[in-house]
Amino acid sequence: MATELTDQLNDPLNDQVSVLGTGAIGTAVARALLAAGRPVRVWNRTTSRASVALAAGAEPAATAVEAVATSPLTLVCLTDQFAAASVLSSLPRLEEAGPRRTVVLLTTGTPDEAAATHRLLQDRALHHLDAGVQTAPEDVGSRRARFFLAGERADFDRHRQTLELLGEVRWVGADPTAAAVWDLVLFGLWYDAQLGLLRALELTRAAGVDPHDFAEAAVGQLGHVVAGAAATADEVARGDYPAGPASLAEHLPLLRQLIESRRSARTGDGGLVTAERLVADLVSDGAGDLGLTAVLAGPGLSAG
Repeated sequence: MATELTDQLNDPLNDQVSVLGTGAIGTAVARALLAAGRPVRVWNRTTSRASVALAAGAEPAATAVEAVATSPLTLVCLTDQFAAASVLSSLPRLEEAGPRRTVVLLTTGTPDEAAATHRLLQDRALHHLDAGVQTAPEDVGSRRARFFLAGERADFDRHRQTLELLGEVRWVGADPTAAAVWDLVLFGLWYDAQLGLLRALELTRAAGVDPHDFAEAAVGQLGHVVAGAAATADEVARGDYPAGPASLAEHLPLLRQLIESRRSARTGDGGLVTAERLVADLVSDGAGDLGLTAVLAGPGLSAG
């Protein structure tokens, strides 16, 4: 059995991919791979939930161990990191059955969870790529899907062509926690923007403003943030915080007015109390001529 598996995994014509978990994302992943002509083996704890992938041409694996052992690449699409750890912890060390295989977690989790999964897979002689998944199931297989991957660059390079069948892929570093950081901060950015919009709609609706009329102005205001994102990132990278449209001293009274206007908002103040404190500390420290980006730099600054 070990010799047979070694031959299979070393065969350059063997490009089978195993998929663990056939929920919405797992099924979409399997179907995208099958549509590209790749042989796919699937496993799901509840066998009936694999029916769509099997009907599309996937082969069933009797166990998770079988799925991982017979493929050079396994994509884990389970509900969460807890479910993934539960399944992966049942795997034995597999080096006697062939070369080390690569397991990619397409499951949102925290950096700590990614680090724990990395250690778990290392103990089983398996390579690990952690992935941040920025897509809806229906977009898997298109350029609208984005995947951020972290782990050994050699593993990413080896499987890049396969992963690109799922969408846009980007390697974000060798640290196995890096993709989880990217994933969560991007989700957080969406929540910040969306909740900010909802907060604005809440307050304007209370003042009798038509939401559709306000939406047009909101697009323009949000557009300023998008258009300035690269310049803001450059300021952070250089540690240079020009005032731009307003200085910290000019921002401070407006922040205080906004806090007051949001005091009774159902959606809260959006973190402005913290922002006001940071800005006030910098102004008190003599840095009132700097721009808002300076809140990332901390105390001890002075206007240059």
